[in-house]
Amino acid sequence: MDRGYTVFGLSRRGCPLRNTRLRDVECDLGELERVGAAMDTLLSGVDRLKLVVLNAGVLGDIQELHAIPMAEIKRVMDINLWANKAVMDWLYASQIRIEQIVFMSSGAAVNASKGWGGYALSKAALNMLAKLYAHEFTDTHISAFAPGLVHTQMQDHIDVNVNANEYPSAKVLQDAIGTDSMPEPKEASHRLAMAFEKLLAYPSGSFLDIRTMEMHS
Repeated sequence: MDRGYTVFGLSRRGCPLRNTRLRDVECDLGELERVGAAMDTLLSGVDRLKLVVLNAGVLGDIQELHAIPMAEIKRVMDINLWANKAVMDWLYASQIRIEQIVFMSSGAAVNASKGWGGYALSKAALNMLAKLYAHEFTDTHISAFAPGLVHTQMQDHIDVNVNANEYPSAKVLQDAIGTDSMPEPKEASHRLAMAFEKLLAYPSGSFLDIRTMEMHS
């Protein structure tokens, strides 16, 4: 909004900042059958979008993969993967002109760290989803993008509830809270906005990690 754009959003609880420049529709993306109707309401009358960010996601259980029930894996995949497909299919059918779509991925998509089962699987599949849709959205630039560490409720959950001795990758996150390595959301948002523009220099469908991009910028 600071740049003069109108912002549209789907959110599970609703956004308290709603105004004439920020339009928000409540929708639990885990309820896939509701996504189409929510998109109809949100983007009625819109014929052009500069940037679409697909950011919804859940962590799921941090535990060994064999111990995670199939129902929990399905819940994570529904939100982290299939909800994004539902949104993309709606956008494709709408024929709205879109300059750029960014799927928010994670380093977990490629790291295969112990305990990250459902989350890692969903983000790896999300990367492929972006690559496949790049063939179909021929006039839109698509990326899967790992934003690096940002201090969110997910990080607080990991800090309190995950045993770093059992799952060593969690210690890196726990140690980063409160440091420059894990900025607060408002600070991170400015960095991400600049990174989104840099994504356009890479082939559509690419998976990119902000940490790698910054090292080579």
